[in-house]
Amino acid sequence: MLIARIEGTTRVIGKSQGYLGLPIRDQTMTCKVGGEDTPTMTTAWHPTPDELAALNAGAAVHVMLVGMQHPPIMVMVGPAPDPVI
Repeated sequence: MLIARIEGTTRVIGKSQGYLGLPIRDQTMTCKVGGEDTPTMTTAWHPTPDELAALNAGAAVHVMLVGMQHPPIMVMVGPAPDPVI
C-alpha cells in the first residue's frame, strides 16, 4: 500500500522516528465505549496495481500494528476520487 495524503490532514506522524511520515486527520466520534468526542486518527492508503489485482481476486486486507497492544481500529473504504477531466 502507498501512503496517501488524506483530505483535511492535521499533522504528519512518524517522520522524526525514521519512518516515511504518515499524514493523519484528527477527528472525534461518538463511541458506545468512549462516549462523545472520542479522539480518532484517520489515514489514507492507495493499493499498488498488484495489490489492487489481488484485492479484486478476493485477497483480504491485512492490518499490521507495531507493538504489543492492539488499540480499537476500524477499516473502511474512503470515497472514490473525482474523475480526472
